Amino acid sequence: MGPLFRHLGQGLTKAGHTVYKVNFNGGDRLFWRLPGGVDFLGTQEEWPAALAQIIADKQITDVMLFGDCRDHHIIATRVCRELKIPVHVFEEGYIRPDWVTFERGGVNGHSSLPRDPQWYLDTAGKLPPVEQHPPVPSSFRRRALEGLAYNFADVFTRWHYKNWDNHRPWHPLVEGMGWLRKLRRRKKREEQGAALIRRLQESASPYFLFPLQLDSDAQIRLHSPFAGITEAIKLVVSSFAENAPKETRLVIKEHPLDNGVRDWELISHDLAERFGVADRVDYLPSGDIVPVAQASLGMVTINSTSGTLGLSMGIPAVVLGTAIYDIAGITCQDGLDKFWTERTPPDMEIFQAFRRVLIERCLIPGGFFSDIAISTVVKHAVARFRAPLGKEGLHEVFEPNRQI
Repeated sequence: MGPLFRHLGQGLTKAGHTVYKVNFNGGDRLFWRLPGGVDFLGTQEEWPAALAQIIADKQITDVMLFGDCRDHHIIATRVCRELKIPVHVFEEGYIRPDWVTFERGGVNGHSSLPRDPQWYLDTAGKLPPVEQHPPVPSSFRRRALEGLAYNFADVFTRWHYKNWDNHRPWHPLVEGMGWLRKLRRRKKREEQGAALIRRLQESASPYFLFPLQLDSDAQIRLHSPFAGITEAIKLVVSSFAENAPKETRLVIKEHPLDNGVRDWELISHDLAERFGVADRVDYLPSGDIVPVAQASLGMVTINSTSGTLGLSMGIPAVVLGTAIYDIAGITCQDGLDKFWTERTPPDMEIFQAFRRVLIERCLIPGGFFSDIAISTVVKHAVARFRAPLGKEGLHEVFEPNRQI
C-alpha cells in the first residue's frame, strides 16, 4: 500500500518501539527504505521456520500485516498463533470513506466479531459517542502510480528475490499495462459514468445496485462461493432476469481500483444479452457511488464494504459471500432470488450499534492514498496499538515497549 508501512514504522519508532519489516520483493523494499528491513529470499515452504526464527532472534512481540489472506500472511498468522504472538491486520475500511480497518487477529471472514445483533446493542450501549473527524482526501492517480512503481520494482528485482511469486493472477507487467490503459481512458470513463448517473436521475427508473469487487481479491477466493467476479456477475444477472420486477433495472458498478486487465463492461453486457435483459442492465465505469446507492431500491454485494455504505443510508442489502456485516436485522437473510421482491431495510438501531462497536474495536480514521490520509492512519494506529483489547474485545489499557 505505497509508503504506508514506512510512515507507520517511523511513527512506531518515535513512540519507543523497535520495528522490523520483512521484504518479499523489490516493491516492498522500494517503499520501506528504513533500517530494520529483512529480505526474505527463501521459498514459501521455508517461510514458517524463517518467520519463527526472525521472531525468536529479534524478540518480536507483535506482527502487523496488510490483509490476512495472502499466502505468506496466512502462514504468518498460523505461526504467530502457535507462538502466541498477536497479529494486527490492516485492510480497506469496513466502513467508508475516511476509515481504515486495523483489527487484531484477522479481518473480514477471519474476524472474531460475533454475528449476534443483541451483543452489538448491549456492547454499544456502554460506549461513548464517536468523536467526529474531517473527511480524508484520496487520490486515484497517486494510487495508480504507486501501484505501477511497486510492480516495476518487483519485476526488475526478481533476479534477487528468485523465489517470490505474486499472489495476484496476473504478471505485474500485465497489471501495470492495465493501469496505464485505464489512466489514459480516465476522462472518457468519467464522462460515461456521469452520463449514466444523469439518465438514472432524470428517468426515475427504479434500479438495484451491484458494486463489483476486485477479481484478485482474497475476499472473493476465500470468503465467497465464487472463483472470480465473472461467476458473481453471471449469478446476479441470471437471478435478476428470473426474479426482479420487469420495470426495474440493474446497475453494475466497476470497482474504482480495478486494474483494467479484464473488460467487465463487455462481460456484463454479454451476460445480460444471454439472459435476455440487455435493455435493463447498465454498466457504471466511474463515478461517486454515494448518490447511486442512495437512490437505489437495494444493493447486492458479495462481501464488499460498499455494503455498509448502503446500509448506513437505510438501503436494503443482500450478501452473497461471508461478510462481517451480514447480521440478522441488518442485511436481508432470505437469499438473492427473494431479495428483488421481498427486501427489507436494515434496522438502524442494530446497524448503528454495529458501527459503534466496529469503530471502537477495529476501525481508525484515515486512508492510504494521500499524505494527510496516511499521517492520520499512523497517528491513530500507533495509539490503537498501544491500547490492547480488554475482556470484551475492546481497547482499554496501555502496554509499552513492544517489538514489531
